[in-house]
Amino acid sequence: MSSRIEDYAVIGNCETMALVGRDGSIDWLGLPRFDSPACFAALLGEPEHGRWLIAPEDRKATVTRRYRGSTMLLETTFETATGAVCVIDCMTHRDGISDVVRLVRGLRGTVAMHTELVVRFGYGSIVPWATRRHDGRRQFVAGPDRLVLAADVPLRGRDMKTVGRFEVSEGEEVGFVLSWTPSFQPDPPKLPAAEAIAAVEAFWTDWAAAFTPGAEWSDAILRSLLTLKALTHRQTGGIVAAGTTSLPEQPGGSRNWDYRLCWLRDSTFTLYALIGGGFLGEAQAWREWLLRAVAGDPADLQIMYGIAGERRLVEYEVPWLPGYGGASPVRVGNAAAGQLQLDVYGEVMDTLYVARKAGLPPEPAAWALETALVEHLETIWDQPDDGIWEVRGGRRHFTHSKVMAWVAFDRAVRSAEEFGLHAPLERWRAVRDAIHAQVCDKGFDAAQNSFVQSYGSTALDASLLLIAMVGFLPADDPRIIGTVTAIERGLLRNGLVLRYDTGEVADGLPPGEGAFLACSFWLADNYILLGRHAEARALFERLLGLCNDVGLLAEEYDPVNRRQLGNFPQAFSHLALINTARNLLDAAGPAQQRAEGGKPGE
Repeated sequence: MSSRIEDYAVIGNCETMALVGRDGSIDWLGLPRFDSPACFAALLGEPEHGRWLIAPEDRKATVTRRYRGSTMLLETTFETATGAVCVIDCMTHRDGISDVVRLVRGLRGTVAMHTELVVRFGYGSIVPWATRRHDGRRQFVAGPDRLVLAADVPLRGRDMKTVGRFEVSEGEEVGFVLSWTPSFQPDPPKLPAAEAIAAVEAFWTDWAAAFTPGAEWSDAILRSLLTLKALTHRQTGGIVAAGTTSLPEQPGGSRNWDYRLCWLRDSTFTLYALIGGGFLGEAQAWREWLLRAVAGDPADLQIMYGIAGERRLVEYEVPWLPGYGGASPVRVGNAAAGQLQLDVYGEVMDTLYVARKAGLPPEPAAWALETALVEHLETIWDQPDDGIWEVRGGRRHFTHSKVMAWVAFDRAVRSAEEFGLHAPLERWRAVRDAIHAQVCDKGFDAAQNSFVQSYGSTALDASLLLIAMVGFLPADDPRIIGTVTAIERGLLRNGLVLRYDTGEVADGLPPGEGAFLACSFWLADNYILLGRHAEARALFERLLGLCNDVGLLAEEYDPVNRRQLGNFPQAFSHLALINTARNLLDAAGPAQQRAEGGKPGE
C-alpha cells in the first residue's frame, strides 16, 4: 500500500508536480503537465503501477527531511548503522523538457543504496519499450511519451524494471536525471544534476525574496505561498486546485475526485493569498488566463477549466488502479465542470477588484469581461444552482451562492465608482439590494437563529462562515453571531469543522468524510471578527499542527484516526492558512479590511 498522505512531500517545476515519500519513492508524477496521465501511479495502486525509489538498503534507517530554505528543493536524510546520506530531489524545466533531478550526497560513513525505477505510462497501464542510448543513458518510450535516464552508477534491467545498487561515502555525490520529452523530438541534452539543483535553488530563492516576514508564523506562511506558486502553471497562468487525483475524502470510500484542474473559485482564493504576499505577477498572469479561458458568451462560463483553458473535462474512471487504500473509483477529469455555481461570479469579480486595489495595471478587456459577466448574472442569479461543494443531489437555492452573487454586484459597483469605469450603476445597485433582501428573508432560519444551507432547509453549511468575511453583514450582527454558534453546535467534530453533515444532507454520495480544513480556518477568522482572539489563536495553532513535517496540508483531516485526507497538497487549505495567519497578525481583522477593499478573510 502507498504511504500515508502526510508522509509525502512534493517537488515541482510550475508545470507539474511529483509526490516523494519518506521512504525515498516518487509514487506520483504526470508529465509534462499536472493533468497528464501519470507515469508513476503507485500512489493509487502498487509499485507495479510506476514509481522511482532511491533509498538505503538498510530498511531500519532513520528518516528526517526538510525543504532547503525558501525553495522546493527537498532534502531527505537517511541515518543508518554505517553512515548517513542525503537525497536531494527537485524538478526543473527546459524548452520542451521536464526533468526530475535526484542527487545522493554522502554525509557520514558509507551507506549501501539501491534504486528501482518502474516506468508505466497511462496511469500505470502501459509498459514502455526500454533501450540503452549510444551515450549510455536509458530510454523508455511508449507512443508520444519518452523518458531518458542519466545515472552516475551502473543500472540494469530486471523484470521490466530498472534497478541498481551502489555505495555512497562521505563527500561523494551520485546524480540521477530523468528527462521527459515528446518521443518524436531529438534526445534531450545532458543535464548535470548538481548544476540543475543550483539553478532550481536560485529560481525559488529569487521568487521568495518578495516575501516580507511577519512577527509570527512566517515559515508556515512562506511554505504555503511556495506551495501555491508550485501549483501555478508557468506558461498559461492557470492555477490547479491540487497536485493529485482521487486521494479519498473518506477512507476506502468513493469521494475521490480529480483536482488537477483550474477552478475559478480556488484560483481566485489562491490569488487573494498571493496578492497579499506582494506577488502581483501571478495575479496578472491569471487575469490573462481568465480572459482567454472564458472568452465567448458569458452564458457559457464554466466553474473550472483545463490548465490552458480547455473546456472539455470529461470525467472517466481508471479501473486498473485499485485506488489509494482501496478507495475507488479512481477518476480522471471532473463532471462538475458542467455545473452551475453562482458563487464563482462573485469570486471572480472580487479578485479582479482586489487586484485593481493592489495596483495591477489596467486592462480594458478585463472590465469588458466583468461587465458581460455581471450582466449575465443579472439574468440568472435567482435560479437554483449546484453550490460551492458541487453536490450531485440536485440544484437548490444555496444561501452562499446568493451571497456571492451579491458580492459580484457589490464589487462591480465599487470598481466602477472607485476607478471611474463605465457601468449602469443604478441598475446594479438595485439588483444588489434585491439579492441582499432575499437572502435575509429566505436564507435565515429564525428558529435556529442561523443562516442555513439553502432556502427552506434547516441544514447548516460551513460556507455560511463567509457571510461576514465578504462584508454581506457586519460581524456583530445577531444573525452572524447566531450562525457561528449554530455551526459550532452542529458541524464541529473533535474541534474541527465539517463542510456540512453528509449524514443529513442528500448530496448524492455515501455519507461520511473528514473535516474540511479551510472551513476550520474560516471559523478562526470569524472568531477574530467577533473579538474571540484567544479561541482564534488556539484553533489556528491546532490547524498549524496538522501540517506534516515539511509544512504541507491535504484537503481534509480525520481527527479520529489523525490522518490527512483528500488531494494533496491542497491550495484551499494553504491559502486559508495564509489568510488566517495574517488576520491574527492584523488588528483590523477581516471585515474592516474587506469593507475597504481587502482580501477575503483579511
